[in-house]
Amino acid sequence: MSRLEGTTLLLVGHGSRNPEGNREVEKFAVRWREKHPGWRIELCFIEYADVLLDEGLDRAARDTGRVVLIPFILNAAGHVKIELPAALNAARERHPGVEFVMTRYVGMGYEIHAILRGQLTRLMRALDFPDPKTTGVILLGRGSSDASANGELARVARWIFESGDHELVDLAFTGITWPRLETVVQRHVRLGMTQICIIPVYLFTGVLIERIRAQVERLKRQYPQIAFALGAHFGFDSRIFDLLDSRVNAVSSCENTQFECDGCKYREVAEKEEEADGCGEAECCGREKSE
Repeated sequence: MSRLEGTTLLLVGHGSRNPEGNREVEKFAVRWREKHPGWRIELCFIEYADVLLDEGLDRAARDTGRVVLIPFILNAAGHVKIELPAALNAARERHPGVEFVMTRYVGMGYEIHAILRGQLTRLMRALDFPDPKTTGVILLGRGSSDASANGELARVARWIFESGDHELVDLAFTGITWPRLETVVQRHVRLGMTQICIIPVYLFTGVLIERIRAQVERLKRQYPQIAFALGAHFGFDSRIFDLLDSRVNAVSSCENTQFECDGCKYREVAEKEEEADGCGEAECCGREKSE
């Protein structure tokens, strides 16, 4: 691809307090390089890691004319809408001879829906395929103070409902926003579910994945009459590699070279005011709170 000549791809992970989570992202980057030996792929993290965003951008800018930042993040909240565009602007000032662009984040599109549907099928198999009408489904996301980011998970939950026979498909969040897992499980029990499939919507392991496992073990003890099945994070699914390939291909064909919050005039206002909600312009610039 001629558009990738002289280009560095910078994969940006969120970062985890659990070192194993960051190691998984590093392993992903190694596998992605193996799939594309002709691509220059660098890696950095937003937080909780040795190589953070500014250093990653500086490394990527060495001996190249173009840096393509790829947010390796499922939802567009404050990190994607505010921090990454701000870091790009600062990198442009530090490296005026290098072009910096940003692709869309991973997102909650049909690829993720397909992965989650596959997870649900595996969980139903683990439960010996009970009646879906008495089997609740809970999509469990990280949670954000950005309503549009939470809304992406709600949309996928609706897709799961529309594409299957489960009468009860809900969403819950691990932190920051509501409802939490325990509350949703209580609702499913009251509504007569006898099995519950819990699907974590996470790319890689981390502190929150450990928290989810502990919560599910506690719920099993609290509701011994309910059969629980817990899914796994899915960052190494082959479709995630394909999705990132599509982001790169879009850039190589001169498409999608600017995420909507990169250059948005409302972003600087949101940075200064540190508002939790969006700015009202194309659902832009919600700022995510840390837990």
